[in-house]
Amino acid sequence: MTISLEAFRTDLRNWLEDNCPASMRTPMPAEEYPGGGQRAVYSNPDTRVWMSRMAERGFTVPMWPRELGGAGLSKEENQVLQSELRRINARPPLLGMGISMIGPALLEYGTEAQKAEHLPKIANGDIWWCQGYSEPNAGSDLASLRTSAVEEGDDYVINGQKIWTSGADKADWMFCLVRTDPNASKHQGITFILFDMNTPGVSVKPILLISGLSPFCETFFDNVRVPRRNVVGEVNNGWTVAKRLLQYERTSIGGIGGGSQKVTTLEELAIDYAGSDGGRIVDPTLRAAILRHRMNDRAFGLTMKRSGEETAAGVAPGALSSMFKYYGTEQNKGRYELMLSVMGTRGLGWEGEAFDARELDATRAWLRSKANSIEGGTSEVQLNIVAKRILGLPD
Repeated sequence: MTISLEAFRTDLRNWLEDNCPASMRTPMPAEEYPGGGQRAVYSNPDTRVWMSRMAERGFTVPMWPRELGGAGLSKEENQVLQSELRRINARPPLLGMGISMIGPALLEYGTEAQKAEHLPKIANGDIWWCQGYSEPNAGSDLASLRTSAVEEGDDYVINGQKIWTSGADKADWMFCLVRTDPNASKHQGITFILFDMNTPGVSVKPILLISGLSPFCETFFDNVRVPRRNVVGEVNNGWTVAKRLLQYERTSIGGIGGGSQKVTTLEELAIDYAGSDGGRIVDPTLRAAILRHRMNDRAFGLTMKRSGEETAAGVAPGALSSMFKYYGTEQNKGRYELMLSVMGTRGLGWEGEAFDARELDATRAWLRSKANSIEGGTSEVQLNIVAKRILGLPD
């Protein structure tokens, strides 16, 4: 490490000590999710304080250009930043589709005007984004989408329906796939477009899940007028942008299984529920299962880190994102299955005073984890991509 990087680390360490609130160095409960947006309400005011301080330094999107809200850090400087954040167990200052999906896609495909309009707002946490991809008859076969966009003057008029639109009831803007040429082959004639969720004709209906929560929604479009300037990339060639964004999404989803911050570790749960002898989990079978899961988590996290270091800054993720998405989501689902093995019937509570808040959260989190292998492209789709794009197997 060069002297300049050491100086950067020293300055950064001092700044973090002065500016990261103590409550932001603890595990993050769901109600304190730092998603940003115009309608955001945080139960802990430090969530917004931490987001604002990091955004002011450009650290919410550290490798983005300074003029677009980032810090303009090099790959090496960003590695220092991430290591220092891990050192103090700092929470992410900002999460969501803005920084993980549409932001990177706009950096690659957006016009200068689109970048200037949207990226600084994303970096500051001012806008919550949602994704308009899946439809009732276009899920894994996404290219079969039917939501139409008809050109009228300087606008497109959009009609149709999207489903499983995560956070649409809280979102300020949507990035959406629409069909602009119904006569083209199904992978052609698709356009990628952005629009404000307050546009007349947009309506949202939350979907109640088995977990008792409603993170997904149905979204309907009834003669929604969107300016043509909001098209990202080329008209009728939106599939290119869509595929790239899916690679960003899958890399992001895959990260949940490789060292992401957990509210409670499996070891802590096992000590609480399965007993311990001086801090050592008593059941040897359970101890071995937790150790195996931790080793797999560590190996996967190192693999993702190595992939990031081997990739030049600014290069988008490729087919490896499908491998990360597949393994990471399976690892995360496995964690929750193991969690229930540890907690036994205490991990199956739904309501009532017999269960504490952690136990009730565990039940819902376990049920929610089942969607991991579906969202962002099913595990079967990811395995097909790995077979074709990475292993080079014939169709």
